[in-house]
Amino acid sequence: MKRRNPSCLIVTTMGTLFLLMVVLYGTINSQQSETSGLKQDYRLLGRPLYKLDINWPKYPELFSGEVFGVAVNQYAGVVYVAQRGETVPKVLVFTTDGEFLQAWNTSTLEMPHGIFLADASTNPTVWVTDVGNGPYGHSIKQYSPSGKLLQVLGSMGEAGSGVNPLQFDQPAEVFVHSSGEIYIVDGDGGMNNRLIKLSKDLEVQWMHGEKGQGLAQFYIPHSVAVDNYQRVWVADRGNKRIQVFNSVTGDWLGTWGSCFNEDAPYSVRLTPDQKYFVVVQLNTNQISLLEAPPVGVIGQCQVVSVIQLAEDVKPHLVDLDLKTGALYVAEIGAQQAQKFTPFSLGTGFL
Repeated sequence: MKRRNPSCLIVTTMGTLFLLMVVLYGTINSQQSETSGLKQDYRLLGRPLYKLDINWPKYPELFSGEVFGVAVNQYAGVVYVAQRGETVPKVLVFTTDGEFLQAWNTSTLEMPHGIFLADASTNPTVWVTDVGNGPYGHSIKQYSPSGKLLQVLGSMGEAGSGVNPLQFDQPAEVFVHSSGEIYIVDGDGGMNNRLIKLSKDLEVQWMHGEKGQGLAQFYIPHSVAVDNYQRVWVADRGNKRIQVFNSVTGDWLGTWGSCFNEDAPYSVRLTPDQKYFVVVQLNTNQISLLEAPPVGVIGQCQVVSVIQLAEDVKPHLVDLDLKTGALYVAEIGAQQAQKFTPFSLGTGFL
């Protein structure tokens, strides 16, 4: 009888153990969900990259409205959570360890949608898009970390499509680049369907503003991010696709649509190493990690990993801690934000 090579047996055994750990990990998650309830119910599909931090935040009862957005300052270890409701504080502030720090008692926010932390290492400020229809709505506001209003983009309380002066109609999200340049997706169901780039001096550099299904046209542009290779990625929600543009010229570079047959992309963010995009799909309650293409290539989207949340959680927008890689998810249906940490089976990205 032919003897098997001992090294082959070792490799085979290790591979079997790895697969068993992945299966058991998913099983444990399902078992935890049965005892913990809706808020912690999830399954991992594909390559395991993230796991839920069930201890964040330490006082989840502080969430008192529909949670729409989240932003992280990786240097200060602070997380800002935007929520909606008639009598609720519009922004809650936690540490990345889950401690509650403060609530913003500001009357200048009506219906926060997107939230972004800019200049984290030097002069951090918090930008919030407001889609309200009252005297403070249809605008983008910049706040200090403690909630002091610093400046307003757009004409508060007045929906419009003007560029001089700049006007918005339900602006969905803002992305402030380290250069100071600002990217805005304007049109969470309003009259506008625009991607706008502003200089650090708030001058319009370029804009795409046609509603439609063609190249560089939008229908409810919902989220925007800029990678390290001068590419702007836009979650074109109504068209169930992501469109890509050159950040300098505004030229259209490509489209991803094959990953979004069942549901539209609502968010687009990059992991710290720029290897993966994090995209949520609200109606299917999924968080997907897509492989980021190399420089000079757009290609087609490839799903690497999926976090399947419970029914009616309704994930909306996300942000990542660029120091630790932790993922924070704003969930409208569950009325909470959740934290996921990089999974450590040797397949993580940190």
